[in-house]
Parts: sequence; C-alpha cells; structure tokens
Amino acid sequence: MLDLRQLEKDFETIAAALKRRGVDEKVLEKVKAFFEEKKEVQKRLEAAQAQQNAKSRLFGQYKREGKDLGALQKEVAENKERIAAMQEELRLLDQKLFEIAATIPNIPDPDVPDGTGEEDNVELKRVLEPAHFDFEPKEHWELAQANGWIDFERGVKIAKSRFSALRFEGARLERALINYMLDFNRDRGFEEVYVPFMVNDESLFATGQLPKFADDLFKIEGENLYMIPTAEVPVTNLFRDEILPADTLPQRLTAYTPCFRKEAGSAGKDTRGMIRQHQFDKVELVCITRPEDSDAVFNEMVSCASDLLTSLGLAHRHMLLCAGDMGFSAAKTIDLEVWLPGQGKYREISSISNTRDFQARRGKIRFKDQKRNRLVNTLNGSSLAVGRTLIAIMENYQQRDGSIIIPEPLRRYL
Repeated sequence: MLDLRQLEKDFETIAAALKRRGVDEKVLEKVKAFFEEKKEVQKRLEAAQAQQNAKSRLFGQYKREGKDLGALQKEVAENKERIAAMQEELRLLDQKLFEIAATIPNIPDPDVPDGTGEEDNVELKRVLEPAHFDFEPKEHWELAQANGWIDFERGVKIAKSRFSALRFEGARLERALINYMLDFNRDRGFEEVYVPFMVNDESLFATGQLPKFADDLFKIEGENLYMIPTAEVPVTNLFRDEILPADTLPQRLTAYTPCFRKEAGSAGKDTRGMIRQHQFDKVELVCITRPEDSDAVFNEMVSCASDLLTSLGLAHRHMLLCAGDMGFSAAKTIDLEVWLPGQGKYREISSISNTRDFQARRGKIRFKDQKRNRLVNTLNGSSLAVGRTLIAIMENYQQRDGSIIIPEPLRRYL
C-alpha cells in the first residue's frame, strides 16, 4: 500500500513514478481530486470546530449576564450537526482513497528501467555456459514421454488442463529437489518453516493479491479461505499485525509449498508441457528486515537462488525487470532465467523482489526502533520453482538415447 500522506505531500513526483508502472492517469487524477476535496472539507471542519469552541465559551458569560441561552444552545446544536456531517464526509473520502490506493502498485525504485514488458528488461549477467549437444536436444515433454516421468493425459483426466501427474523417477526427482533446495537455503542461514496452504483474505490483502487479482485465485466455497498462489503469502503473514524486536531482524525464512493459480491472463501461453500449471511446487525465500538493510538482503537472496542453480550446473542469466513488467507489490525485481536447450531459450525460474514497506504497510508489520515503531521491509523470491527446475534438469542433462543424468548434488536424495 502506498503511503497516502506521502502521496498527497509529493503528488507530482510519485504520480510520475507510478505512470512508469502503467498506472492510468485517470486513476491518479481521481486520487488528486479526492485529496483536494478532503482538504476543503477539512478546512470547513476546522472553521466549524473553532466556531463551536468560541460559542461554547459564551455559555458562562451568558449565565453571568443573565441572558437567554435558548438561541445560543440552538446555534451550538446546529453547528454540532454540521461538524458530524463533515466528519462523516471525511471518513467516506478516506475510505474511497483507501479503496483506490489498494489497487495501485508499488513505486518503482529509481534504478528500475522504463518499459512495458519483458522485451524491455535488462540483462545484468550470465552464469555458466549453456549446455551443447552433438544431437538435436528434445523438449521436456518429449523426454517425459520417453521416460514416463510426467503423465499429462492422466493429470487432465483427474482435474483439467494445466494439471499433470509425476511418476517413477520424475516423482522422486521432484521430492529430491524440494529437499535439496530447503537444505541449501538452511545452510545459507534461512530458517525452514512449514505453513498452511490456505490463507484468509486479510493475508492476501497484506501481500497485495487482493483486491486486484481475485480472478487469479482459487477460493474455497463457503469459506474465507483461498488456496495459496505462492508461499510468500503465508510466510510474510506470519508477522502480520506484529511489532518485532529490532534485534530479531532480519528474519530469513524458507518454505516449501505447492502453489495454486488460475493463470487467468495466460490463455494460449505455454499450453504444452509443464511450464505453466494451475498447481506447482515451489521453495520460497522470504526476508523481513530493517529498511536500511533492505538492499543488502536483496542481494543475498539473489545470490542464494543463483548459487543454487549454479550448484546444479544450470546455465542462467540475471534480468532486471522494467517498471511495467514487475509484480504488483514489487519496487525492484531480478528474475533468474534458466537455459532450456530443448526450447533454445532462457525461461524464468526464479523471481526475487524487494517490496520495500509496501506490504508491511498493508499488513501492519513493524519493528521497535528504540522508542518508536517503524515499518519493516519485506522481500520474497523463488528458490526455486521446482517443476521448472525439473524441466531444466531434463533438458540440460539429456543423453542421445533419451536417458537423463541426475546432477551429482541430488544423488544422495535419490
């Protein structure tokens, strides 16, 4: 959530930054109009309150002088009604401002490049050389069929399209990857947590999924519960409505969860294979930190996810997302894209974001800084999307005969 007081104070600067995110100018003009209306009502309210105070002080004087109090009492009562009406008007304006602000994304950091989509993202660096083959590499769905690892047809039969079932070594490798990722992150100082796979609407509001992205969520009928779109939601909300001791920060957490997404805006994209599913496994990194430590923690998280890919021998690149391609809550995002030789391109496998105090303000997550309470910064990142890592291993470690070599770090888990 944006800081409305800061937005009102520095409207033009913040509005210009939000336009980089693609926020409609009409929305910003509406916010500005509400600010101006609120200022006028506040001015009238203060004048009425000053008048009320002045008239209230006359009662003693009228009594001493023996004057009739009837007219004065009537004026005071009428003015009291006007004050109550203006206070209600202010309350409604604040509510409207809150409702609009809840749909406006975070302000991009100054070093985030301009742009509207992935073609405007900036490559920062590449790690490892892509695998080379002396044969035509197959895509993961061809390898899945040859090895029996992924059963697409039965996944659809059980549920619907964009669901699949893992079998044999595919199922074992999925489990091995989850355990390896959690152990890797624990060795890097992240505390392992296990959280609910369903959350309430307060939790989804805090991390920015509601109200704007309700169509992407699977809601439990008759309950104030939703299937989680990512572990970021329950892990961040562990601290919702709390004031944390300063000496407990940063909180570095990692969690495995399945994730559930309707993929409402992805019709026609990645319909073949396991790239874009309604249900997928992910290991997540979440950090809660002081604002002054936020950038350093962000870099730690990027390094952790990148080093994990490197440990598996998977070539990848770091992409700084442009303003128009970032997630709703993010102020800055670096995506890690893994090389998929079957597709002959890099594909996103991890997204690490710094949301600054955007989620903390929505979720009232604070820390005690000496005698005052301050908002924390929250950060989140994939470490990694497990299904996409499975795909990357299949395509990068495939052999001419269609068999797949298991990367050395995973063998002890198998």
